[in-house]
Amino acid sequence: MLMAHLEGFDLNLLPPLAALLEERHVTRAAERSGLSQPAMSRALARLRQLLDDQLLVRAGSGYVLTPQAERIQRQLAGLVPQLETLFAAEVFDPATAEEHYRLAATDYAVLLFLHQVAREVNKLSPHSTLRIESPRDEVFDDVLHGRLDLSFYVAPPPAAFRRELLFEDICVCVMSAHNPLAKRKRLPLDEYVRCSHLVIDIIDGEQPLIANRLRELGVARRAALTVSLNAGAAAALPGTNLVATLNKRLVDRYADDPALAVAAAPVELEPFHYFMFWHPRLDHDPAQQWLRDTIRSVAAATLGGPSDSR
Repeated sequence: MLMAHLEGFDLNLLPPLAALLEERHVTRAAERSGLSQPAMSRALARLRQLLDDQLLVRAGSGYVLTPQAERIQRQLAGLVPQLETLFAAEVFDPATAEEHYRLAATDYAVLLFLHQVAREVNKLSPHSTLRIESPRDEVFDDVLHGRLDLSFYVAPPPAAFRRELLFEDICVCVMSAHNPLAKRKRLPLDEYVRCSHLVIDIIDGEQPLIANRLRELGVARRAALTVSLNAGAAAALPGTNLVATLNKRLVDRYADDPALAVAAAPVELEPFHYFMFWHPRLDHDPAQQWLRDTIRSVAAATLGGPSDSR
């Protein structure tokens, strides 16, 4: 049967065809296929018409295969198992999988929980690889076009993506213990914008969460120092009047230093949600589902549920 004929061939006839050629008996082939004897007879008649061959010819009390039927049987011996594998539900086994996962995240996520995700992937799927890179300005395009499997964002991503809320956090202001504002419990917005700021370059030279909110309020802050990572930002503060606006979960974990002071951020800088997001085409991919399950589980165990803001 030529490939050109596939369009007119009912692939549902392949199992009856295989049964007929092996059993060489309509009734036994019907029982094996779970069909009635009349249904199997109709299938045989249809196959004879489509293939322009008798396939089974009577010889004494039974049937024998035609030469074409013998050739088809030899080909089906390899084809049917392949088709069963092709259309069977895909089972993902992380222990034997060789996936290459690619994520984008700031070091905020790496320091808080993704380092533990990396341990879990390495332990449970030792033949897989995990690449975590800093998000580019084009991070949404990277996810959209498959250059990334998923990424993270401090606000709901565009509607084209699936999203899941992992946890909540708030911003705090970190400064030298000798900063004139160090005794304040909270910085009001007017004093906050007059400060010299240490800014983390997350996307386009800014911290989008803060920059976008300040723009909504019609104010701006001056970046006296810009660094590329959250890690180590606090180390640049002692001996200066700089103020860094950092996420409280990170400060609580890594900035316990008597040389530093922490004040609440202006009330206008509201608590934020932290999402992971991915393209809908990956919704049902078993390997991607396993990765998201792992991230979800680690984040919950490490940071608490989405409403466990601190």
